Amino acid sequence: MERLITNKITRLNEYVNYLKALKDIPLKTLEEDFKVKVVTERYLHLAIESIIDIGNEIISIRHLKRPEQYRNIPEILAESGIIPQNIAKEIVKMIGFRNLLVYNYAVINVALEYEFLETRLQDFEEFMRYIAKWLKNG
Repeated sequence: MERLITNKITRLNEYVNYLKALKDIPLKTLEEDFKVKVVTERYLHLAIESIIDIGNEIISIRHLKRPEQYRNIPEILAESGIIPQNIAKEIVKMIGFRNLLVYNYAVINVALEYEFLETRLQDFEEFMRYIAKWLKNG
């Protein structure tokens, strides 16, 4: 089970690194270059899905209460002391953003996507640090 989580963290780290490579592009490029826009959206989506998958796997391993919705996953992880509450709150926001990417793809606000890219990548890294710490201390 730990290996599965470690593999998912490795993939999440790859997605975050791809997003970091896009971080300093101008907003205008994101708005006008469909390739950059699609790549950005896809890796944001994959990164958030990775967090959901990792959280679900930990919940299963630890036999924690089952989440009713994806947005319950970070709350459950925080309640069990795996991640701090402030990180859980940010992940809940990420999951809300994921829902926009998945269900409202035709009306995604590019400025919101850009803001997420420019300011929220550290949240992924924080999450990975806490999960790595949990794996180490088990």
